[in-house]
Amino acid sequence: MNTMYYVHPDAKIGNNVKIGNFTNIYDNVEIGDNCEIAGNVTIFPGARIGSGVKIFPGAVISAIPQDLKFKGEETFAYVGDGTTLRECVTVNRGTASKGKTVVGKNCLIMAYNHIAHDCVIGNRVIMSNACQLAGEVVVDDFAVIGGGSLVHQFCHLGRNIMLQGGALVNKDIPPYVKAAREPISYVGLNTIGLHRNGFSPEDIQKIAEIYRVLYLSDLNVTNAIKLIQETLPESPYRDEIVDFVANSNRGVIRSAI
Repeated sequence: MNTMYYVHPDAKIGNNVKIGNFTNIYDNVEIGDNCEIAGNVTIFPGARIGSGVKIFPGAVISAIPQDLKFKGEETFAYVGDGTTLRECVTVNRGTASKGKTVVGKNCLIMAYNHIAHDCVIGNRVIMSNACQLAGEVVVDDFAVIGGGSLVHQFCHLGRNIMLQGGALVNKDIPPYVKAAREPISYVGLNTIGLHRNGFSPEDIQKIAEIYRVLYLSDLNVTNAIKLIQETLPESPYRDEIVDFVANSNRGVIRSAI
């Protein structure tokens, strides 16, 4: 069977890369070894794709950002090793703001997801079908985003969170929690996810104590953080959660409990 795809002569393609029919790969593209790129995929200049990546039909990687401030500057879109991009996923490249959009390693980005300019997606993130991330969203490692979710620009989703399907996110979501309802709110710990990712019962209990003060003490955020620092023992989890809340630009979600 004749192959019918286009690879620009200046593109750098690794070893054992499979490319399907009617795929277009432009110049200034680098693709690692052992990738599987299906038919009808478009990979524009600035794409940097790791090894063992699987890209399904209809995906578009490193298209110019949907941002009127973009002036044609050289920017990039990175996809980490072992990540899967399912049908019709779009990953736009960065702008002058950060210069790159990043999808980490071993992520599962399901069909019809959009990852806008300058987003940074951590490792082992799962995005269910038809999620839409606006520009400069940050998603930390092991986050799970339910299908059909819409995330406002500049939001930060902490690691090991579980976000309900169809969520409208306009606030930051601190690590280790479940977020649901409308408006999006804290509804408890992502206990199942933490167990699956090797957190001990003792560690989960430490995290739960922190969120009891933050969300269930009837204190405002400033006073809750002060009480956490004064009364709970130091731990990596305490410091991580306190730093996340203190550095939140959009403010963290509130409690629905």
